[in-house]
Amino acid sequence: MKANPALHRADGRKLLDLRPVSIEVDATPYAEGSCLIRQGLTRVLIAATVEEKTPPFLRDRGEGWVTAEYGMLPRATHERSPREAVRGRQSGRTLEIQRLIGRALRGVADRKAFPDLTITLDCDVVAADAGTRCASVTGAFVALVLALERVSKEKKIRTSPIREQVAAISVGLLSAHPPSDRSLVALDLDYSEDSTAEVDLNLVGTSSGRFVEVQGTAEGKPFSDEDLAAMIEAGRKGLKKLFQLQREVLEGRVPDEWLDRRPPP
Repeated sequence: MKANPALHRADGRKLLDLRPVSIEVDATPYAEGSCLIRQGLTRVLIAATVEEKTPPFLRDRGEGWVTAEYGMLPRATHERSPREAVRGRQSGRTLEIQRLIGRALRGVADRKAFPDLTITLDCDVVAADAGTRCASVTGAFVALVLALERVSKEKKIRTSPIREQVAAISVGLLSAHPPSDRSLVALDLDYSEDSTAEVDLNLVGTSSGRFVEVQGTAEGKPFSDEDLAAMIEAGRKGLKKLFQLQREVLEGRVPDEWLDRRPPP
């Protein structure tokens, strides 16, 4: 199923347009690396912390570790949600998302380049209008690279710790208006679209064109191979734009060889 880029959505975007997206680096003065990513109304503050320790299972293996924590501030949404610390436990959604962020970053980091160090990415959602996990992955890569560059200046890293870039984007199948038998492939869903989409798919990909995770769910009727191929094709176009944004904000701040300059296929 082909997306029709000529059709417009409620916010005026074409189907394959991203929401306005920006990344502000050094968003907090104390972390080794940090950024604030804005994607539409969604905003996520990300801080990277470097510690001289590793989990017990990595002891004496000469490798570092990358992990993540994720949370939403109480007024990140229209109504206040109690902090999970007050409730006494993290939700399954929170655990799922922070594990996804950690997997995505470990997939592109050469952990042998920073042995015996743990880098924790704290991803705090300031405002949520869908796509918070995707924005967290995209911004966490920037914060990770900035933290590793700080470590590199202290001569704790001698080789490139980054194999390639990683970012994430949402894609979905939306009902046509007026109603018809076909659905429309749309990129970077906001909440109004995410909550009514026939299919919601999160795509975590690397700048070489490979994937860390493809996570898609049909809310009603099942989707076809053709639908999946069209969503992945649209997702690749969105990822390419996010990789370019990451390179722009990191340019001049880290060695050129740390970033993959090749466009995804």
